[in-house]
Formats: sequence, structure tokens, C-alpha cells
Amino acid sequence: MLNVPNLKHLDSGNFFLIAGPCAVESEELCMRVAETMVALTDKLKIPYIFKASYRKANRTRLDSFTGIGDEQALDILAKVKQRFQIPVTTDIHAVDEVQRAAQVADALQIPAFLCRQTDLLVAAAKTGKMVSIKKGQFMSAEAMGFAVTKVRDSGNPHVALIERGTTFGYTDLVVDYRGIPVMQNFDVPVILDCTHSLQQPNGSTGVTGGKPALISTIAKAGIAVGADGLFIETHPDPSIAKSDGANMLSLDNMEKLLTSLIKIRQSIQ
Repeated sequence: MLNVPNLKHLDSGNFFLIAGPCAVESEELCMRVAETMVALTDKLKIPYIFKASYRKANRTRLDSFTGIGDEQALDILAKVKQRFQIPVTTDIHAVDEVQRAAQVADALQIPAFLCRQTDLLVAAAKTGKMVSIKKGQFMSAEAMGFAVTKVRDSGNPHVALIERGTTFGYTDLVVDYRGIPVMQNFDVPVILDCTHSLQQPNGSTGVTGGKPALISTIAKAGIAVGADGLFIETHPDPSIAKSDGANMLSLDNMEKLLTSLIKIRQSIQ
């Protein structure tokens, strides 16, 4: 289980859930999503962490949305954390961001493209916060053991890995579910990112596409093979989301999906 403060329902036997909008677009959006998700996960007894990126550093085009401003976005995450008394997580991109983000976030997420960045992993580890590392689309599950070792050797035992698909040609990803037990062998929680695994990157328009209709399929398979947790980006209206709308789950569909996933979890225990 993830080692973060204020994580509820740890005795339920359920998987844990990291969910929220891709990016901090506004305080209103974050509060709406958090309120809905807290009520739902309390009802279903699912340990829950709110996620939103305070800045999107990895964009294809210069005119893509990157954020509303670091300080404003981090302040909104802090308000979500305080109002709902839940843990929050966000991703970091450079060493000089780490300390400021750690003042708010209970877990620091390392983006997939940066999973080999030693200085970033070490700086995140030294905060003492949980460090969740996304497996690079170009990395084998076995090779992620070196990223885990970097965090642990920097004095921080609190580390998790996130599976988010592997590059399949130029414009698609595929999930190799064999990687979940492989990464669990490093004695870390393994999380399946059900939304980014369905991205279609490198499109000719410069905007990443996706296949949100398959989120349920990806999530069900992940729980069936024993993933410890799920990562699902969600939005009240993905069609108007400012980042990654093409592969987010509509907030209205979350309860039906989570209810079915709990049944699968119970059947394999």
C-alpha cells in the first residue's frame, strides 16, 4: 500500500485509486472532481489520492496548454488537500521544482519520460515523500528496478511504480500485463495507469489522441492480474478539457467502473 498521510479505507481490501483531472485548470474544476471522488470512494471504501498536474511540461506544440501558473495551481492543490482531508499528488519535472511541490504534495510523481533522470529521482527521494515513478514507454519492466534502487539508496523506502504502456509503433501504446508482477517483485506497489496507457501520441496535428472507450477494458485486466492500484484521469466533460481530454474518463462513468472493479478484486482474493 502507498505510504501517504490521510489515506483512508486501508482495511477494506480494495485496490487504491489515484484520480483527478489531468491538469489544474481551475479551483472550481478541482473542487468538483475531488468532492465527487471523495464521496464515491468513501461509499465504496476505496483508498483515494487526488491527482492533478500543476504544470504540463511535456507538450508537443508550443501553443498547447501548460497550466494556469505554478503558484496558483499548487495553492489550489493545497486547498483540495485541506478541504477534503485527503492526500494529493502531482508530477515534477526538474530538480528546482521539487521542494516547492513537496510543500503541498503527499506523493511526488516522476513522469515516464523522466524515469531515468537520476538527479530528479534523488531530489524527490530526499524530500521523504512517497515517490511514484511512471515506467517509461521505452523501458522494460525489469529495468525499472534501477529507478527503485536510486530512490532507496537515497534514503527513501517509500516508492511505487506506475505502468502506463509501452511504445507500439510511432503512434500507439500497448500494455504488457506481465510487467505488473515483474515490478511487484521489487517489493513496491504497482499502479496501472488506465488512461495514459490508451494515448495515441505523435499524431500529425500535434495533439495526442486516445481510446477512452477501452478504459474499462484496461482497468479490468489490471485488477484481474493483481495491480495494487489504479490511476485514472477524469473530468466532468473531457471534450472541453485543456489537457489529455482524448483519453480521460467522464466523471459520470466513474461509479459504474469502480463498482465492477471491486467485484473483480473480490473474486481473485
